[in-house]
Amino acid sequence: MIYIYYDFGGTHSTSLAAAYHLKMINEPSEVLNKEEVLSVPFFNKLKKQDAGKFIYHGEDDEGNPVYTLGKRSSKLVIPSLYQYSLLLSEQVGLQEKIIFSNTSPVVPLAMTLGGFFSRGLGLNAVGVPLLIKGAQKCCKNVYQLVEETKRIAKEKENELIITIENKKYQA
Repeated sequence: MIYIYYDFGGTHSTSLAAAYHLKMINEPSEVLNKEEVLSVPFFNKLKKQDAGKFIYHGEDDEGNPVYTLGKRSSKLVIPSLYQYSLLLSEQVGLQEKIIFSNTSPVVPLAMTLGGFFSRGLGLNAVGVPLLIKGAQKCCKNVYQLVEETKRIAKEKENELIITIENKKYQA
């Protein structure tokens, strides 16, 4: 299986999701502290020019690669990738299951604003504290989203390409 967590920028909620998936950070029985948030690989590190690139985070404990993707405001990216994956499956015989999991619903307002100030305007002094606050607010939802993504991927044995919107995790 190939896991791809995606959202607008691909550097905040997706990075947290990849870190939970790969057990780089533990289940959030308590809220993440500032150091834990800032130690997450790629968290608040990507730039606009990284949009549309698959960012590899590692392999999970079952050997499945985990990627993140920033799609920006395009609503066509994931449907296009879904159709392209189906094409590869049908025409080339690709047998690898691909799971697209949307992390956007978990993003609270603090994280949205923090990303805008930090990544959009380069104002880290304003943006980073908001990003930390946002990450702390949504960390439990991100963890649950990841666990649900893994469960759905295993349950849907007969589907090669799966898209999960995760609307029930709305911030």
